[in-house]
Amino acid sequence: MIDTSELVRKLRGTGATRIALQFPEGLKRNAPGVASALRDAGFFVVISGDPCYGACDLATGLLEVVDLVVHFGHSPLDDTPYIIYDPYLMDFDTGVLGLAIPHLVSKDIGLVTTVQHTHLVPAMVTYLASRGITCHSVDGGARAPNPGQVLGCSYGAARKCNKSEILFVGTGQFHPLGVQLATGARVVALDPYCRTVEVVSAERFLRRRFGLTEVAKKAKNFGIILSLKSGQQRRKLAERLVTMERNAFIVVLREVSPDELLYLGFSCYVNTACPRLAYDDQDRFPVPVISPQEFEIVCGSRTFEDYQIDEIA
Repeated sequence: MIDTSELVRKLRGTGATRIALQFPEGLKRNAPGVASALRDAGFFVVISGDPCYGACDLATGLLEVVDLVVHFGHSPLDDTPYIIYDPYLMDFDTGVLGLAIPHLVSKDIGLVTTVQHTHLVPAMVTYLASRGITCHSVDGGARAPNPGQVLGCSYGAARKCNKSEILFVGTGQFHPLGVQLATGARVVALDPYCRTVEVVSAERFLRRRFGLTEVAKKAKNFGIILSLKSGQQRRKLAERLVTMERNAFIVVLREVSPDELLYLGFSCYVNTACPRLAYDDQDRFPVPVISPQEFEIVCGSRTFEDYQIDEIA
């Protein structure tokens, strides 16, 4: 359950009375409880039921009917007005990092995590230092401003620490895989809740992407997906890519869904929206959905030996 006491204090400080709540998919079940607590505190509350994939996907349309939108689970990407962010911080005992130590080969490493755990970075650095391991955590730039923070579309914090070995602390497989592909470093991934440790290998991912790219080379035409979401809209990239192939056309979408791609009828799509759409959701799509870098391979301007994971700068 999300603690709303601090949120109520912030909201009262704004003078707003009509509030919209926006949750990413993994936190949506918190919506009824948070809405109830805010209503009991005297606010009029509505809940966004649309899909949400990050702070790149703000429900700004709701500002037509409310004073403020509270966006949960992420940190700000920009200074969009009338948005309050609640990153949904999650704690764990930093002693769990001891499980990762036997898997580390260096005493001088980078340390990265997701926004839910960035408040624990100083404690993690202190714990590892007490075990003789020096950690480096730096901010990832405008999209990931907290020290050590990485996103599924931005690994600047991992690159900027400039270490040959990086410890990722968090849940899921995609973030540590992205760190490995973005940096070429040896990556050790610790899940502090499942208490599992894994040395990340991108081999299976790269084999799959190579096979998909080979299939894309046989496509008769290409739809270059251009997102309408402000934090995912890479118009200049889409306009550059469409010049690389005569049978490529820009397709503007807000929600990239399997049905929409099927109805449009292209034999391959190039994704310039959220990078994870191409990587995570391929099994749901009726035809290959490739990244901009993979499209460059298809067009002959890049080789697979120069493979790069897609990021939004």
